[in-house]
Amino acid sequence: MKIGDKVRFLSEVGGGRVAGFQGRDIVLVEDEDGFQVPMRTADVVVIGQEDYDTKHMVEVKREKGETKSGTGGATPPEEEPETEPADRPITFKAPAEERRGGDKLSAYLAFVPIDLKELSDTRFESYLVNDCNYYLRYVYMTAEGNSWQVRSQGEVEPNTKLFIEEFGRDQLGSLERSCIQLLAYKRDKYFLRKPAVDQLVTIDPVKFYKLHTFRENQFFEQPALIYTIIENDRQFVKL
Repeated sequence: MKIGDKVRFLSEVGGGRVAGFQGRDIVLVEDEDGFQVPMRTADVVVIGQEDYDTKHMVEVKREKGETKSGTGGATPPEEEPETEPADRPITFKAPAEERRGGDKLSAYLAFVPIDLKELSDTRFESYLVNDCNYYLRYVYMTAEGNSWQVRSQGEVEPNTKLFIEEFGRDQLGSLERSCIQLLAYKRDKYFLRKPAVDQLVTIDPVKFYKLHTFRENQFFEQPALIYTIIENDRQFVKL
C-alpha cells in the first residue's frame, strides 16, 4: 500500500485515496470531499480502478442518500436478469430441403375426411400440398355469384403440405367454385422464374359422400380427395 492507492474500508462503507501514514499501523485515507480519515491499515484494502469506479461509488452515493427516492438523486437502473442459453429464443432456421427433380412446379388442393369410417357424418380437412422445391405464396378463394372471398392466404414451404381449414358438409356448397393463385420463388439463391398460377377448381360436393373418391396417395397416410392445381409446370385448363 502506498500514497495514491485507492482503498476501501473493510468494516464500514467508504474509502478513498491514501494521503499518508501515521506510524506503521495508521493510514490516512482522503475521501472525495477532501477529508482525511485515519484508519488502521488492517481495516482497509487496496482496490482496482474498475472496482472503485463502480461498486465503491454506488456505495458512497447510497451512504449519502443520493439514490433514495425523494432526495432528487437518480436511482440506479435495475440490472436485467440473466437469461440462460437454453431459455433464449431460437432464431436460426435451417434452409428448406430440396429434392432431385423438384424444380418443376407441382401443387394440389387436398381434402381429407377426419373419420373415413363415418363418412356420412364426418367433418373434413383441407390442405394445400406443395410438391416442389419452390416456396409458394398462395391465395385460396371461393366464389359466391360473381364475387370472390378469400378463405386462406399465406406461404407454403417447399415439399410440404399446409393445413388450411376444417369444415362440415353444410359448407360444401360454398366450395364448388374455388380458385388457387400461386407465386413461386426461392430464397437466398438463384432460380428459374415461373409464371404466376391462377387456377380455377370445380369442387363436386357429391364426391364427399362416396367412399371410393377418397384414394390412397403419396401425401397422406389416409385416403384423400386430391385436385391438381399445377403438375410438372403444366397448368390444366379444366379439372
